[in-house]
Amino acid sequence: MAASKDEVNRKLTFRIYEDGDHRWRSQGENIFNEDTSNKCPTYVHRTPPCQGSCPSGEDIRGWLNIVRGIELPPEGVSMQEYAFRRSTDANPFPSMMGRVCPAPCEQGCNRNNVDDFVGINAVEQYIGDTAKTEGFKFEAVAAVGKHRVAIIGGGPAGLAAAYQLRRKGISSTIFDEHDELGGMFRYGIPGYRTPRDFLDHEINRILELGDIDTRMATRVGRDVSIAELEQEYDALLWSIGCQSGRGLPLEHGDAPNCISGVAFLEAFNRGALQVTADRVVCVGGGDTSIDVVSVARRLGKIDSLPQDQLTEFVVGGYTAHDSAYAASREGAEVTLTSLFERAEMTATEHEVEDAMREGVSILDGVMPIEIIVNDDGRATALRLAKCKIENGKPTAVEGSEFEVECDLIVSAIGQGGDLTGLEELGNERNLMDADKFFQHAQKPGHFVAGDIIHPHLLTTAIGHAAIAADSIERYLGGAEFGKRPKVDVHHFDLLNKLKEMDLEPGEFQHQSTYGTDEANFAVHNYEDRAANEIISSERLFLSHFNYEARHLREMHGPDSEQVLGDFAERSRSLSETEAVEEAGRCMSCGMCFECDNCVIYCPQDAVYRVPKDSKTMGRYVATDYTRCIGCHICADVCPTGYIDMALGGH
Repeated sequence: MAASKDEVNRKLTFRIYEDGDHRWRSQGENIFNEDTSNKCPTYVHRTPPCQGSCPSGEDIRGWLNIVRGIELPPEGVSMQEYAFRRSTDANPFPSMMGRVCPAPCEQGCNRNNVDDFVGINAVEQYIGDTAKTEGFKFEAVAAVGKHRVAIIGGGPAGLAAAYQLRRKGISSTIFDEHDELGGMFRYGIPGYRTPRDFLDHEINRILELGDIDTRMATRVGRDVSIAELEQEYDALLWSIGCQSGRGLPLEHGDAPNCISGVAFLEAFNRGALQVTADRVVCVGGGDTSIDVVSVARRLGKIDSLPQDQLTEFVVGGYTAHDSAYAASREGAEVTLTSLFERAEMTATEHEVEDAMREGVSILDGVMPIEIIVNDDGRATALRLAKCKIENGKPTAVEGSEFEVECDLIVSAIGQGGDLTGLEELGNERNLMDADKFFQHAQKPGHFVAGDIIHPHLLTTAIGHAAIAADSIERYLGGAEFGKRPKVDVHHFDLLNKLKEMDLEPGEFQHQSTYGTDEANFAVHNYEDRAANEIISSERLFLSHFNYEARHLREMHGPDSEQVLGDFAERSRSLSETEAVEEAGRCMSCGMCFECDNCVIYCPQDAVYRVPKDSKTMGRYVATDYTRCIGCHICADVCPTGYIDMALGGH
């Protein structure tokens, strides 16, 4: 720290120079000295954490850069269609996922260290909704070969697998016991969250690729045997999901009016359940439980409901409500209980807030300890206690017991597989085992994807399907499965981009050379580490980014007075202007977004923009190594962490 004038005048012994000092030093030398290790800038592509956090491995940064206008589409293709192509390379359901995915990508977004995450879901919904409006189709696919695959289960995983296999020239037949395709999208999530016109459109777009047959209302293990499928098809993919909900592990957990959340939602989504009970208690804390209580508040109850029309009979499939019941609906009293405190509940935060606004009472940090039944064996109350979590297990707090009266108890504490007729494929948890290539652990030629491996997110099931499709292609071709990349996502590929823009490198001339900087057979000073490295915020120059508020979608959220009978869609898509501006908040972590900092701040004019006729995404700047002194200023001021100091030169 510099001494003040007062300090210098007061301390008569103060000296600027020590004995022996004789050389004048400039302030610049104190601050900076060029690198002496012969390191020069190289341009290194890494995976951003949004993609690293996405279980389906979408090239999120890629389609955000397309929407914002950084990566330009090929001639004759609109921004919207090009973004749709990039998005659906990994996930064919942008409309659905933009609405209902809990977005681990947004939690991982490096922009959280600046102001707020990028609204990835909102932009994805814009891409998907625009694709429907504009009638975008998937690109032409390869002609089918001799192989055919049986896909058992027509939900997100099964449909995504059929899509990925068809792109590889492999035909398939989807078997599903329901009357319609969609699985969890259709039967597990209410239509006000997954509007059926958009869902049907995204499913039909997959089927329009051709050579994807369907056999609906067909249960494998009952209507057709495993042996028959093995004889008719070259490989089998099990994507049957988890359709059995877990009951409460308490005495009387099998009472007639104690039902599972999975069964409750399926009955509603089939249109059979038109009203519910007067007092509903749902035990859960995850997204399924939020859907249950939100549906229950919308359905309400009627006082004159006949005994044989009680909720449990409808959910059990013994009857169905007349739609005329809806005219007599009154508000139901709905309570959600959770083992965890609200801040630790696994349900998406904004979904919890919506449920509370809609009139759902939430009891958090409590555990059910007893189901109280009447003489007829029906549950009349749920006894609960405050709890504490010790070693991952809940323990009731003595003396904190209380009761909640109820007419219906819904258990949303987990799901399991229904392996009736398929017992030979199951494990002790009523699920299926699969290896890292998603081949069944005990059945070569059988592959597995989705919740039947481990119940998780929709995007996880879609990611499973993509990897399983790769493995099936290798299996059918007799190839080794090989090693999967450390970061298993759909990456930006510079060579593909150069080819798309007619800028691909030329052929290698097989002659001696002292470098590649002036040769056209190689991509000079560029390295792709995306399959192995995720770039963290510590590698970014965060000071480059200004505060920008997130563009929020317009959300339809009824309050407790309006919710009865309100099944209007929850989220409305961003406008084009809003989507472009929100995509512009992306920091393009691990990839150049053409800010020019490196060009502007290079003291030697060593970093330069490539000629316009050679420019494309990922190929915007280069280095003249005859000028570079290794000062690393370019790397220091690069906002995206795209520049590394490494061995370079001729």
